[in-house]
This record gives sequence, structure tokens and C-alpha cells, in this order.
Amino acid sequence: MSAEYTDNMPNPSRRIAPAIALFFVAPLVAEFLLGDLPIKLLGALIVLAPMYGGGAVLVREVARCAGKGWPTILVLAFAYAVFEEAFTTQTLFNPNYLHLNLHLLEPAYIAALGIGIWWTVFVLTLHTVWSISVSIALVESLVPESASLPWLGPIGLTTDAILFALGAVASTAMEIRQDHFMASTRQFVVAAIICIVAIGTAFLFPGNSKPRFPGRVPGPWLLGFGALVAGSIFLVVPQKWAWGAVAIYAALDVAAIAMIGVFSNRPEWGPQHRLGLAGGAALAYAWHAFIQRPAVGAAAPGLRIGNAIFAAGLIVLLIFAARRTSSATSG
Repeated sequence: MSAEYTDNMPNPSRRIAPAIALFFVAPLVAEFLLGDLPIKLLGALIVLAPMYGGGAVLVREVARCAGKGWPTILVLAFAYAVFEEAFTTQTLFNPNYLHLNLHLLEPAYIAALGIGIWWTVFVLTLHTVWSISVSIALVESLVPESASLPWLGPIGLTTDAILFALGAVASTAMEIRQDHFMASTRQFVVAAIICIVAIGTAFLFPGNSKPRFPGRVPGPWLLGFGALVAGSIFLVVPQKWAWGAVAIYAALDVAAIAMIGVFSNRPEWGPQHRLGLAGGAALAYAWHAFIQRPAVGAAAPGLRIGNAIFAAGLIVLLIFAARRTSSATSG
């Protein structure tokens, strides 16, 4: 470790705090802000945090320890998404997940692969973008001075990896106990290959480097509005559109990757722009929760109160993060 790197590292107590925050923010975004779980099940964080939070922290720390930036984080987030949905919940392959009669695999179903393309693209995007990447961006915006640095040392990273592994094992065991479904060996092998290739590809991207292209960057508010609109469209496209929905998802994903790829390589790009994107995407989850059919229980008035509380919590977090990033930029 270089002297310069050591000098720029925040003290240990300030490093571990954002890691702990991310450990809990990730499941809050993934399940509660989305509207899948009601506030009365907030205690489920004990079960959800090791899987979601442990995964988010692991993705971020591995990327930051390697000196990598957001392209690496996004691809590792995709690997996490495949791991969770192929091995832990097996929703990519289960035609009747938890016997809920959701018909997730029927739209755009490909028999040879045993998957529904609509659900595959939809759920992998949810985890890649919201569960992992948005959660990381929100917490990094709270500590802009250490956003590109590792937060955990070897002991902390090992502890997180163990918690993530335990969470994955526990979650898988509970899913199998409730459903008794098991994907085929071929499906598991293909999913494992995709995970390995994604992880290997993630580290081919260059590390944090100076902007390479000239040009202006839209303001954070405009980027946030664009992320809100794009995220909202993604969430409201009807499942019954099948291949039409897949085409819309693909167009949104490609457009977002292209736009961010161009703007993030310009001199004006900074932490406020990343916060704008993450905030807009998170707000799409927040408003959509009010029309979301919960995975557990009915859409009772109490549920909507919980949705309002989580949305308000997000707004408070965004205000505080905006002040932090603004102060860091002006300083």
C-alpha cells in the first residue's frame, strides 16, 4: 500500500460506518422501498441483510480494493443478480415460485433454456441497478471523501464475505424447504459460467481514471429526472407485453449504459451527478411502491403508511447526501 493511499484513507471508525450503513440500506431498497415487504416485517432485515447487504458491501469493497470504478461495480452487481436468482431463489427457472401462481416464466418463454426472458431481464435489472448499484451510490454520496476508497480492511472484508455466504446458504435452505423446487444441472452450470465470466470481465475495466472526452454534462437535477422517468417506465411496463416488454427493457438498459458511459467520461462529471442518477432511480421505486402488489399480505392502508415512511426516509437521505456532495465539491 502506497504512502499516498494511506494518507488519504479515512480513519477506521469512519470507514466502517458507511459499510454498516450499506449493509442495511441494500435490503431496505431491494425489498421495502420497492414495496415487496410491509413495514411490519422490518425485523426481516436480520435475515435479508446478510444476503443483500453482505452482497452489496462485498461488490463494492472488492471493486474499490482493486482500484476499480463503476463499470466494475455494475458488472459485479450483475454477477450478484445471477447468483441470487439462479442459485438462491431459483426464480429464473422455477415455473411456480413458492406456489404463488405468479406465472413469472410464461411471458417470452424459451423452452430450450427453461427460462422466461421477460422475468430474466426484469429481475436481473432490478438487482443490478437498484438492489446493489443504487444502494452503493446512495451510501457513497453520504461520504464523498471516501467514495472511491475501500471502507474495510482484511478482517472486515472477510467478516462480510462470511456473512454473505451464511445469508446465501440460509436463504437457499429456506427457499428449498418451502418450495422443494430444484433446477436442472445444466441450468446451474450455465448460470455458474455466466457468473464466472461476469466476474472475470468486471476486472478487465480500467481503474479510476481522468475524464477522456470533452463536452458538457447535464445537471444533476436533469439526470435525476431522466433516471426517475426511465426507472418508472421500466417498472410500469405490463408483464403481458412479453417480448414487447423485453424490447423496452433492452432499449432502456442500452440507452442508460450509453448515456452514462459518455457523460461519466467528461470533465464536469462528479459525485453530484452520480447522486442524481441514484436518487432518481430510487424515487421511481418509492412512488411505484404505492401501486405495487406486496409479496406478503394485502395492500391494506397500513401498508401504504409504511410506503410513505420509506419514501420520506429516502428523501431525507437524498437531502443530506446532496449537502454532503455539494460541500465536498465546493471544498
